[in-house]
Amino acid sequence: MDPKTIRRWESGETEEGPQPWLRPKLAQCLQVSPEQLEELLAGDDEPATNDRVDYSLRNPAAADLRTVADLRDEVHDLDKRYDSAPSTSLLARTGHCLGQVAFLRANASNHRVRHELLAVETEAATLMGQLVWDASQRRDHATAHDYFDQAISAAQRLRDPTAEGRALLRKSFVALYGERAPETGLQLTMRTTEVVAGSSHVLAGLALLHTAEAYAMLGRQRDCERALRDADSRIERIGEADAALNLFSPTQPGRLAGSCYLFLGKPKLAQPILETTAHQLRDRSKSQAIVLGNLALAYLRQRRLDEAVGALHRAVDVVEATRGGGGLNIVFSACRELRPWRNVDLVQDVYDRVMTLMTA
Repeated sequence: MDPKTIRRWESGETEEGPQPWLRPKLAQCLQVSPEQLEELLAGDDEPATNDRVDYSLRNPAAADLRTVADLRDEVHDLDKRYDSAPSTSLLARTGHCLGQVAFLRANASNHRVRHELLAVETEAATLMGQLVWDASQRRDHATAHDYFDQAISAAQRLRDPTAEGRALLRKSFVALYGERAPETGLQLTMRTTEVVAGSSHVLAGLALLHTAEAYAMLGRQRDCERALRDADSRIERIGEADAALNLFSPTQPGRLAGSCYLFLGKPKLAQPILETTAHQLRDRSKSQAIVLGNLALAYLRQRRLDEAVGALHRAVDVVEATRGGGGLNIVFSACRELRPWRNVDLVQDVYDRVMTLMTA
């Protein structure tokens, strides 16, 4: 490694530290385990030890509901940061928290405490699956599936269909956007819809939106548009008491519909939907990067180079802050489609920014 790069890690200038694919080699060089490396990288950014949790870890039989509440708050805080912070910066804390929860659940003496810890384990394992997959730029499918399966198993033991549905939906994302297996993804989204049928219109609506995308990947436009209509119907019925209300955003239908028409080879239909969604999304989130990247593709496939480059620059702006794997992959896809114009100055500017992003 270049010494300047290491100095940037040590000074905190590069907040997320070494990229995920470098970390196994670094651990080997430093003769530490991957877990120990994550603790070293976390450094002074780790929060102060929670006295109650620390005491319970030393005396697991004494774990109580206040301990559970502290751990749940920690997981919720990390989950809130997922869409705007680099996943690598959240991995160590989330993994540490999941380990604490699993240890206490195995050793706590109070049945109700164990039950509540199982609920926290479901949330933490789901988040870990998201983080691992995103940090690997949507390449580490196996580890992500392992965490989601852990969450599903815990949710089934709890008989919590909302928690189970959330983990199932995340598994479908890995199949659809990582493994490029739309048939498998379709089975998972449909199973999610069935599991959450009586518990959450939010998750049912989201599952139907991704069902539509799976149909679009398979070229089944009629089924895709029917699923989009069914999703709208579910979304209209969302109420304040929905257990998954925090997962819903009004921009999700537009984001998914635009993506569907891109997969169906209809960029003219995708463009206005994505333009409207991009205008609504101004939060510099990982979702915003995906929308802007897809908008760039919609312009590009209509040979509207200036608009495509403009949208791509905005997507890179967001990816530089969030390091989201989904947005980064779409930016790379757009760069590949820009090859016929690679000698144009506007395109060279984009390539330079993406190269800088890759080496940062």
